Amino acid sequence: MKETPTTMPDSRELQQARERLGVTKVGSGDGDEPEILSRECYLPKPEDELPRERDNEMGPLGPWATGRVDWGPLKGLTGTRPVVDKYSVARFSEGEWRSHNKQVLDSVVGFQHQANLLEYNSKEGIEQTRAATDRNQADSTRRLKQREQELHRWKCELERAISASAEEIAMMQEQRRRLKQSMAVLQLPESIAGECLDRRTGRLDPELVRDEVEEELIKEMALTAEIREQFTRTLMDVEHQLLEDKTAKNRLEYDWSDKKQANEIECVNVALNNSSNTLLFRPGAVGFPDNQSTQDHWETFTRETLEESEITRQRSVALRGTLDAILSDAAKNLRAQADRLDMALAKRISCTEEIRTRLENELRGMLKRLADIESTICNLKDMIRRMDISMKKAQTRLDNRQLHRPRVENCRDVAQYGLVDEVKSIMDSVSALSSQLQQAEEIQSNLMMSRSNIEREIMVKRKTLEIDRDRSKKIRSFYPSATALSGY
Repeated sequence: MKETPTTMPDSRELQQARERLGVTKVGSGDGDEPEILSRECYLPKPEDELPRERDNEMGPLGPWATGRVDWGPLKGLTGTRPVVDKYSVARFSEGEWRSHNKQVLDSVVGFQHQANLLEYNSKEGIEQTRAATDRNQADSTRRLKQREQELHRWKCELERAISASAEEIAMMQEQRRRLKQSMAVLQLPESIAGECLDRRTGRLDPELVRDEVEEELIKEMALTAEIREQFTRTLMDVEHQLLEDKTAKNRLEYDWSDKKQANEIECVNVALNNSSNTLLFRPGAVGFPDNQSTQDHWETFTRETLEESEITRQRSVALRGTLDAILSDAAKNLRAQADRLDMALAKRISCTEEIRTRLENELRGMLKRLADIESTICNLKDMIRRMDISMKKAQTRLDNRQLHRPRVENCRDVAQYGLVDEVKSIMDSVSALSSQLQQAEEIQSNLMMSRSNIEREIMVKRKTLEIDRDRSKKIRSFYPSATALSGY
């Protein structure tokens, strides 16, 4: 507030006071001649300041005297104390009376001048106070509006951050659902590979080989175990990141709630005016609480909250990208391994079917050979039996000729030698046929053994085909797709 003036800017009020006291200005008014004041009879006169001669002066003796001489001639000369007698109580002279009147009028003029100055200064002070108060209120309102706008801006920033954080949490929860779904779907490849291995252990001895299918099944089991371990670690990371995201979102929401409450309070303060019904004296409102923060700390706290939330969100985005890559790579690797195993299994099945077909064809040929050998054996035995008749015939002839011919007639003629040669020839033929029969029987025995082996091998191959084709290949047809393995 400006200082109020102690003097008036003009002398109009002083001139009005002089006119009320009867003092008038006499002169040309051009400023060269001095002012000549005409005074009334009740105001001091120039001769009152000089001693004057007193005519018919009342002395200390006379009918008016009281007999008390308390006033000397000196006092009478100065005119300060007139004679006091029994007829009067007058104690002052006319000069003193006029001087007293002047003092009273001057004091009135002075007080009125002071009152006028006070009135003027009060008006100026009131106007200045009103202007200063309005200016201060306008400045405070402007600052409150700026603060309200700043709070609104930060509140909008927090709202955007909360929205982004909520969206990130929803996306992370979706990724966690995908990961859990992938872990659940991963049980199917594990069970399929485990059952295939368990079924293949039921193969018969000649087929218990460590073939390509066996190696691919072991690789698939190791791959699924490695992927499950990676999924478990990633799930723990996702759970931890979700906790951090929710914590950051809670901090943002708490800060947003505080900003919203402060913004509402600032809006109420901005809307207040001098005619509001809620205006009250609050003596303790001017104090600074101990827990109040500075504006720099307030802004730094909000910025740090937003920055930490953004850093957490970026980590979550990076983890989501990593998780998506992990799921895609896992699905790709599992499908590639499954395709390799299916190709190996198909190749193994084809090879087993080929050898089974070959064995069946060999079995059919062997059965035909066995039939031919049995026919040959029957023919040989029949031929040997028929040779007995020829042998009997030749021996009977020889016996008849050697035992029943008389003396000289029993000679070694050509017929005798022919019969002997016939018997030898029959014996040689029987021996040869017997040898062939023995060989045929041995061959038949070998063929029977080979037939048994072939039939057993065919049974083994059929058992292997039942495991690989009818069971393993069938259950592997239920192998999940890459989309299902990715968690969709």
